[in-house]
Amino acid sequence: MGKRINRLAVILWGVFAMAAPQISGQTDAPAPGAPGQRPLEVADLFKMVRISDPQVSPDGNTVIWVESRVDFASNKSSSSLWVGPSAGGKDPVRLTWTDKKDRHPRWSPNGKWLLFESNRSGDMQIWGLPLNGGEPRQLTRISTGASGAVWSNDGKKIAFVSTVYPEYSSLPFKESDQKNRKREEDKKNNPVKAKVFKKLFYRHWDEYVEDKRQHLFVLDFDGEGGGQPRDVTPGDRDANPTSSTFSVGDDFQFSPDSTHLIFTAVPAKGESWSTDFSLCRVPVTGGNEKWEELFNHPAAEGSPRFSPDGKTLAFRRQARPGFEADRWTLCSVPCSPDGKATGEITSHTEKLDRSIDEFSWLPQNDGWLTSFDENGYKPAVGIDLKGGVHYAPGVKGLGAYSGINSAGKSAIALRARMNHPAEVVRIGGDNPEVISPVNKDLLAQIRLPRPESVEIEVEGANMQMWILKPPGFDESKKWPLVYLVHGGPQGAWEDSWSYRWNPEIWAARGYVVAAPNPRGSTGFGQKFCDEISGDWGGKCYDDLMKGMDYLEKLPYVDTDRMASAGASFGGYMMNWFQGKTKRFKTLITHCGVFNFESMYATTEELWFDEWEHGGPPWGKNKASYEKYSPHKLAANFSTPMLIIHNDLDFRVPVSEGHQLFTTLQRLGIPSRFVNFPDEGHWVVQPKNSEFWHKEVFEWLKSHVAPGPR
Repeated sequence: MGKRINRLAVILWGVFAMAAPQISGQTDAPAPGAPGQRPLEVADLFKMVRISDPQVSPDGNTVIWVESRVDFASNKSSSSLWVGPSAGGKDPVRLTWTDKKDRHPRWSPNGKWLLFESNRSGDMQIWGLPLNGGEPRQLTRISTGASGAVWSNDGKKIAFVSTVYPEYSSLPFKESDQKNRKREEDKKNNPVKAKVFKKLFYRHWDEYVEDKRQHLFVLDFDGEGGGQPRDVTPGDRDANPTSSTFSVGDDFQFSPDSTHLIFTAVPAKGESWSTDFSLCRVPVTGGNEKWEELFNHPAAEGSPRFSPDGKTLAFRRQARPGFEADRWTLCSVPCSPDGKATGEITSHTEKLDRSIDEFSWLPQNDGWLTSFDENGYKPAVGIDLKGGVHYAPGVKGLGAYSGINSAGKSAIALRARMNHPAEVVRIGGDNPEVISPVNKDLLAQIRLPRPESVEIEVEGANMQMWILKPPGFDESKKWPLVYLVHGGPQGAWEDSWSYRWNPEIWAARGYVVAAPNPRGSTGFGQKFCDEISGDWGGKCYDDLMKGMDYLEKLPYVDTDRMASAGASFGGYMMNWFQGKTKRFKTLITHCGVFNFESMYATTEELWFDEWEHGGPPWGKNKASYEKYSPHKLAANFSTPMLIIHNDLDFRVPVSEGHQLFTTLQRLGIPSRFVNFPDEGHWVVQPKNSEFWHKEVFEWLKSHVAPGPR
């Protein structure tokens, strides 16, 4: 290794030590549990404090993060900011107090101020908090709200996002803000609620965006507050990703000399069917509707991050246009102080068959901290300037790391496991040190078994699968099985925690839970991921059946009591199972595709379906829409089925659920349709979530009895 990489190992690999490659198929035995511990209850999910967005101070000594708490009685949640030493050892202290939402904390470059967004005054606005004493103060009062604020390097400017009507965006701020305000008030007060659309992407995920655009604003900061913000990205184009697929952390950053903003812009044309997200650059003075694109690259790129010395711009990039699940590589390019690229682009992870997630520069400009899906885990790793991968001590084969950032001699992240909710940890030494042990007392009461990881030989590959045994498991008895299929399809069951689809809560009901990662899953190489495209009911289905073959041979699995459940792509697979296999006593499908042609014509992100099927349904690959569409197999349907589908799901629209329920009812198959009119692709409101779990587990119990025999 070269001199520069050895220096890297000395500087921060006191935090990150060199480690051998990940060993696939690693297993973790179930935890024995402590006397007096009880199984996990649905109510516990709402008692747990949900931790997110840790941010380490510029000197590396202090960490601030967000803690969210559910008030079940009011069916709401609140969030506040907490602070603790990065070295741990002391109890954290609450930094902000509100029954609303404080979130997205960002340190000023000198560590004396904190930016955060809050709806404590009504809608979401940007607030500042002096860390040497004083109360939070509201910095923005923009009628369209403000979020996602970041600092300039000189600490004299703040940039943020607001969603505005583009036709007013070139006007002076006072005038444009008044017109935006009046437009919203008129719409609210008008008894006619009709919506008029003139182009696609008028809705997204779970809300109607109509013709509004996400623009970037810059606000001068004088140490106390600021004047009027400037819309620096005027025009009829979004200056911030409209899809979370193309976002990992902050999506815009000031240039090293604080004169420009570099940001991730949506495609200028065909935004509903193109993934040409581009890195653009505008002066902080704004005023131009034509933005400078840094690179002429037809596929997605984004997540700009300047090195601490300001000489290099790092970013993520995909190679294939139209493919949202293509591998993300970590790239860099020399740059001038104003953020303009001045040299050749280097791809640092071209030889790494993993997709880079969020990343952070090391303080000495020698590389990056990042994480990526790998064999059912998500380790924290370092990438050096030559593409070398360095695993942090104590992170391999245990949990999923996210929110990684560093400063000084501290590397901070969120760590979650399948049997432990997310917590803030300092990475270093043999075991990451917990900084936010807020759920410690509650977790001590609950028995949360560790999952086991197994590998199953499938056609041309191995499939990793998690097996989670219920609390009080007795291997001499027969237990019912629930087979969980993940969404995506380019996703994975990881050793991580979820408040929606949580394998532990299913196991706690008295079921053995299996969570397979078949073809299409991420973290097993790009070829394995690619092999789902155009083949949803092919190799992936075969992999899943091979997984069932393995499970049915286990001596403790009761083959007369087996069920399967899934959401999104997992919901699709339940619908495909309905027509292809009789192995399960019941199926539970949440927001799954039933008819590929109607899905294409009603979803919002057309690039997804067009990639998966090789074009629109009237194109050359029309047969792809028919070959694996579950509705074509309706004559084979016979399995009792619970359907959950929601009115605000614009990704897999509710018509898919209606079609499926109509088909099952017409065929006389026992079925039940649960519809949430106020939820989207996920069920997130506390009381709705409780009702969701109640419906799911009562249906499951009525068809597959829990507990041992």
